[in-house]
Amino acid sequence: MKLLVCGGAGFIGSNFVRLRVRDHGDEVVVLDKLTYAGRKENLHDTLDQVRFVHGAIEDPDAVADAIEGVDAVVNFAAETHVDRSIADPDAFLRTNAIGTYVLLEAARAAGVRFLQVSTDEVYGSIEEGSFTEESPLQPSSPYSATKTGADLLVLSYFHTYGLETLICRGSNNYGPYQYPEKLIPLMVLNALHGDKLPVYGDGMQVRNWLYVEDFGRGIAHALQHGVPGEVYNCGGPDECPNLEVVKRIVELTGNDESLIEYVTDRPGHDRRYSLASEKLRALGWEAQVHFAEGLERTVEWYRENAWWWEPIRSGDYREYYERQYGRALG
Repeated sequence: MKLLVCGGAGFIGSNFVRLRVRDHGDEVVVLDKLTYAGRKENLHDTLDQVRFVHGAIEDPDAVADAIEGVDAVVNFAAETHVDRSIADPDAFLRTNAIGTYVLLEAARAAGVRFLQVSTDEVYGSIEEGSFTEESPLQPSSPYSATKTGADLLVLSYFHTYGLETLICRGSNNYGPYQYPEKLIPLMVLNALHGDKLPVYGDGMQVRNWLYVEDFGRGIAHALQHGVPGEVYNCGGPDECPNLEVVKRIVELTGNDESLIEYVTDRPGHDRRYSLASEKLRALGWEAQVHFAEGLERTVEWYRENAWWWEPIRSGDYREYYERQYGRALG
């Protein structure tokens, strides 16, 4: 296939590009704005095998350039960090909502299949059981609200215009190349440097963890085998409270739990996410990496790839971290 991968220089997008180029020989066009979390370094081993277009999905000219001749569009491009959406919702509206609209219009004009990469956060929090694709959408943050709006827009283009659209909603991803504002890389890098590990509230927020390559395989499976107009949940095989994740990272990095520091919980913090993925599994997909193994892999990758994260920890990220947590990195 020839794919347009929007946001292909981000965490999940770059891992997907690597998977499709390395294992399947797809021809890939990457469209990416290269924000703080979208970096060409994420594609360092595949950049010479793709066509890279520097641009934003909310820019019709950039999208028109990138979409020419492709068979399908896979949209990873999004502002994704909940904390940043609480502080500055504007960027989330522009990219997540307006950007998705611009992409849908271009896909409709080109007559190509469109897959929207979404999140379990559109469902809100669930105390027991798991969300199915029929569960009501109850977003809790500006981030999840803009992703919900984008999902509904995608579905409307199927029902109104007959565009072949699909949505794949993933649970919490982790793995290589994840920007260290997110829980696991933040804790790993802080632990490797002996910095405090800031845990929101009591740390008992439960997340359904999905290794990033498993999500990439799930997205590809939905794109190739899914029914247009349908939504497919892609959940991880294991659930774990955030505090237990942090404690395991402490062990894997050879540190002491005295590094853990409880901080004020963030506003509207969802207590538990859980996705039922039977619909996608019925198409033949299955998660291959359990959390214990995936976390060990991830910690080892960050330990061995200082070239990737050192420029981040020495740049603007330090200012963001101090604003967010009220203390400087060591």
